[in-house]
Amino acid sequence: MIKFGTDGWRARIAEEFTFDNVRRVSLAHASVLKGENLSRVLVGYDWRFRSEDFALSVFRVMKSEGLEVRLAGSACTTPMVSFGVKYLGYDGGVMITASHNPPQYNGYKIKEKFGGSATPEFIRKVEKALSSVGEPKEAPYEPEYQELRKHYVEKVRSFFDLDLFREREMLVVHDPMHGTASGLLEYILRDTKVSVVSIRKNRDPLFGGNPPEPIERYMGITKEKVRALGAGLGIANDGDGDRIALVDERGNYVNTQLIYALLLLHVLENKGMRGLVVKTVSTTYLAERIAQAFGVPIREVGVGFKNINEVLLSGERVVFGGEESGGYGFPHFLPERDGIFSALNILELLYLKGKSLSEVIREIEERFGSSSYARVDLRADERAKGRIEELKKNPPERVGSFVVKDVITIDGVKFVFGDGSWLLMRASGTEPLIRVYAESPNEERTRELLSAGEELVK
Repeated sequence: MIKFGTDGWRARIAEEFTFDNVRRVSLAHASVLKGENLSRVLVGYDWRFRSEDFALSVFRVMKSEGLEVRLAGSACTTPMVSFGVKYLGYDGGVMITASHNPPQYNGYKIKEKFGGSATPEFIRKVEKALSSVGEPKEAPYEPEYQELRKHYVEKVRSFFDLDLFREREMLVVHDPMHGTASGLLEYILRDTKVSVVSIRKNRDPLFGGNPPEPIERYMGITKEKVRALGAGLGIANDGDGDRIALVDERGNYVNTQLIYALLLLHVLENKGMRGLVVKTVSTTYLAERIAQAFGVPIREVGVGFKNINEVLLSGERVVFGGEESGGYGFPHFLPERDGIFSALNILELLYLKGKSLSEVIREIEERFGSSSYARVDLRADERAKGRIEELKKNPPERVGSFVVKDVITIDGVKFVFGDGSWLLMRASGTEPLIRVYAESPNEERTRELLSAGEELVK
């Protein structure tokens, strides 16, 4: 069964993710576009196994349906497709990628005309069309290409004062994790004093044996390289470049909740932007504290950037949106997560402050409190998913030694405690997993909350 999750349809290659199924999804997508009088489509692809061939099938099916279609001129990041749709005059886009999932997966992400992840309403239309599509036609059209990389880089550069990056030298380690963000930081910062050393920059459809997910357990080499070179910063991106992770100048992993806080503070304090802030239910309590300090509203939504996009599309002025998984969006550029654009904002913050990353983090903790965050992923079965539904209907008054102050059921079930600490349990929308998340002021309390959460869903 083909079903779209929090960001696209993903499945195991040669099991569900086959050429026949990709053609069927392409035909359903094309029928929805035609039904809405939309015709120009941009198709991109990453470095996963045969992604370029799946993308060519999408191109040919949509071309056979009478749409005006272009393939990305080369493998690209997901944000580059969103950029192309928004700034180069397309009505929609497709990205062949499974993002951070293990190498045996691939996927099909849909972008709408505004340049971001398709809305749940649009996805429902595609899923409905899937049930009635006929046999896809794939005429052997010769590919027609759209140059993306050069246009994307120049647009990104226009959002930053590059003279700032010429004030002093900094050595940065960039780890694209064998993904298509490879080479982008060097290209963007090519005439500045930021020197970029890249690791894991070659195409490897097996991603070195690990998922291309920028979380600490897969970033040992990133930390080692920062320490070995005495670099000022380590930056990692996932396989399709829409997420970011950081390593400080000491080689310590910086959790994604702190990155959200860093970027939000930068947007509000240094850039002076004002408007609504959006966070997913799995994102740090520091967001509320920072928003309150600057007098801006904040809204919590379900996991998945498509839920943030729904707020963007409501017409409200949103200045920043992000999620626990390391995806952050800056609506003044794109209604989309972008790991490279996030990295440049972190660099801009450090240059403006004239401080190291660890010093800036210490400053945030002094102003807004400390944060210890962790997540565990458990193999999912229907019983565990049912347990989450039970907890929604009959939430406990206590979780271990913690008294529950509030229960939030936007996505899964979230228990909030008196000091702002929280525990969230939800089923993944992209993998057969139950995710258990916790945040508190210290590591010991966070571990205790995670253990309690695991017991609750067992």
